[in-house]
Amino acid sequence: MVTNDRKALYLGLSAVLLWSTAATAFKLALRDLDVFQLVAWSVSASAFALLAIVCWQGRQRQLWSSLRQRPGYYLLLAAINPLLYYLVLLHAYALLPAQQAQSINYTWAITLALLAVPLLGQRLGRRDLLAVALGYSGVVIIATQGQPFAMQFSSLPGVSLALGSTLVWALYWILNTRNQGDPLVSLCLNFLLATPAAWLVCSLFSTLSTGGTSGLLAALYVGLFEMGITFALWSSALRLTSSVARIGNLIFLSPLFSLVFIATVLDEAIHPATLVGLALIIPGVLLQQTGGPKAPREA
Repeated sequence: MVTNDRKALYLGLSAVLLWSTAATAFKLALRDLDVFQLVAWSVSASAFALLAIVCWQGRQRQLWSSLRQRPGYYLLLAAINPLLYYLVLLHAYALLPAQQAQSINYTWAITLALLAVPLLGQRLGRRDLLAVALGYSGVVIIATQGQPFAMQFSSLPGVSLALGSTLVWALYWILNTRNQGDPLVSLCLNFLLATPAAWLVCSLFSTLSTGGTSGLLAALYVGLFEMGITFALWSSALRLTSSVARIGNLIFLSPLFSLVFIATVLDEAIHPATLVGLALIIPGVLLQQTGGPKAPREA
C-alpha cells in the first residue's frame, strides 16, 4: 500500500502540474487560433488520446455497449462537456487576462453547491453560505482588480462567460453522477461524440485552419494535457491511493502553480487583487468541499 500511495502521489502531482499549465496553454493557442478552431483541434486530439488509452486497456467494447444502452444520455453529456463547456470557457479566456479567467473558473465547486439546491434537492447550510460569500467576494475583487465598489470590470462579458463556464461544468457534474459506467470510458465516449459536432460548429462560425505550426501544437497540447491524458493520470491516482481526500486536496495547489506559469511564460504581471481574491476563493472551495457535495476535478 505504501508503494501504491507513493505512486498515487506522483500521478496526482503530475496531473495537477499539467492542469496548472492549462490557462497558459489556452492563451498561447488563442494567439494563432480562434475559439472555434481551438475547440475543434483540441477535442479531436483528446478523443484520439482517450481512445488510445481505452484500447490499450482493452476496454474498447465498453464504448459501444455504453452508447447502445443510453445514447441520448451520452449525447447530452458530450454536448455539455466538452463542446459547450470549452466554447464558453475559451471565449472567457479570449476576453480576460489568464489570471482572471482561471481564478474565476476555480469557483465551479461553489456553483455546484448552489446548483445542487434546485436539481438535487439539497439544502445550503451555514458552511455553504459562507463558502458562497467567500468565493464570490474573491471573484468580485479579481474581476474589478481590487476596486469592488467601483464595479468596473476589465471585461464584463468575459467575467460573465467565466462564471457561465462554472455553471456549465457544475451541471455536467450533476448529470454525470447518474453515470454508472467507467469514468475513463465515459469521458472517451463524450469526446468521440463531440468531435464531429466541434468541427461542424467550427465550419459554421469560423474557418478550418491549423493556425500554423505554433497554433496546432498549442491546440494539441490543450487536447492532450488539459482534456485527455491528465484525466487518466488523475483517475489512476484516485484508484491507487488509500486516501482519496489526500489526493483530492492536491488540486488546491493548481491555481497557485498556474499563476507561476502565467507570470513566467505569458509574462503577465500578477495583480495583487488576484492573490487577495484567491485567498478568499480557496478557503471558500475548501469549506464547500468539506460541507457540500464532493466533486472531484476532471478538467
